Amino acid sequence: MASVSVSKETEDHNVEFDSGQQYMGPLFLVTMLFFMWGFITCMNDILIPHLQQVFTLQNWQAMLIQTAFFGAYFFISLGYYLISITKGDPIGRIGYKNGIILGLVISAVGCLFFYPAASLVSFGFFLFALFVLASGITILQIAANPYVTILGKPSGASSRLNMTQAFNSLGTTIAPLIGGYLIFGTIGEVEISADSVKMPYVALAVTLLLIALIFKLFKLPEIGSQGVIISDSGALKHRHLFLGIGAIFAYVGGEVTVGSNLINFARLPEIAGLDEAEASHYLALFWGGAMVGRFFGAVALADFKKNLNRFLIIGGITAISYLTIHYVYGGEMALYALAFIALNILVIIIGQFIPNRTLWLFGITGIALLIIGILTAGQLALWSIVALGLFNSIMFPTIFSLAIKGLGKYTAQASSLLVMAIVGGAIVPLLQGLMADLTGSVQLSFIVPLACYLYIVFYGVKGYRVEES
Repeated sequence: MASVSVSKETEDHNVEFDSGQQYMGPLFLVTMLFFMWGFITCMNDILIPHLQQVFTLQNWQAMLIQTAFFGAYFFISLGYYLISITKGDPIGRIGYKNGIILGLVISAVGCLFFYPAASLVSFGFFLFALFVLASGITILQIAANPYVTILGKPSGASSRLNMTQAFNSLGTTIAPLIGGYLIFGTIGEVEISADSVKMPYVALAVTLLLIALIFKLFKLPEIGSQGVIISDSGALKHRHLFLGIGAIFAYVGGEVTVGSNLINFARLPEIAGLDEAEASHYLALFWGGAMVGRFFGAVALADFKKNLNRFLIIGGITAISYLTIHYVYGGEMALYALAFIALNILVIIIGQFIPNRTLWLFGITGIALLIIGILTAGQLALWSIVALGLFNSIMFPTIFSLAIKGLGKYTAQASSLLVMAIVGGAIVPLLQGLMADLTGSVQLSFIVPLACYLYIVFYGVKGYRVEES
């Protein structure tokens, strides 16, 4: 199965996609991948405070977990890009299906490496295992993100990516609860030991291999022309893609940094004074906010004849979210969450369902929330940081779809460059960790992700515009 080769051919295929429901199955199957890599990625936020205690690490050393994980995105994507400009697009040669299966198998191997890493009590081995695990996820990202954007009308690309990314966020929401229970224990009474990570990651390896088997047996539709292989660096001549690479770097760096530090932030006496297990619940709400926001984004950016239909669906999602949080965490937390959900909906309405406008409005709101989190204390500061999840929600899928708009035969190549930019998750958390160590303040160090949101605002206002450099 080849990747997109010529934009005109892609448009012809889009007509076919819209004529029936035969592609709902493939879209559902690919959505399952988004869930899994979201779950796995968020497990890092549980590993950071746990391994920090096991190995007595400083803040910047603990952030090497994210550096190893997201560093793989850079090196694997860079290798992919170099191959694509010299030998032709690898996904175009082996097909989406085989690329996805390869990524799943490599990720499973990385999960299995956690067992010997824990047995040897080796932090270096843990970092190696994370690098291998993320290498497989990188391949999945390169294949799956552009595949989702071309399974339908180009105008609905942002909506479809928001929907699949919502299930990615479902994985990140569940991971802190399950991972926090398995690694920390229900009330933090589990002995601090590397062994507690063994079985969770073995279970993840088995799950990934089962999904690979399902993909092996399932027939995915072919997209684009067979045999047309692009082997030049034409993608980078597009200004909106080049600036979009920076926006993905900033978004992932900012989001991962906040998630990585949220547990330690909630543990501060002046914020909430929680233990790790209790703080993991707020981490789940942070990622849960991203999930809810992406469902909102999928609805808001989709093609609806009447706005009333949008608001009915958004109202239903809001009600389900409120009742779920009320049932799981209690009425007070549900009310805090409801207030920020209302703010999220208001910003979406002000954005008038226009992707780039909604993007920069979310960026400005994120900056405001970070400033509140830095300057205040107690529940207001904690919930301001937690609420960032809601406003991170539409950023990745919206930036991604804006950045590859109109690239035609260079879509897969552009995807590898954008996935390479996920290395922001390796660099920005390390910078915040260093700042926290130098200033002695985790709270003040949130200035680092604040700078990332400033760039996102720029991209939403001006950088997204399609014009060749």
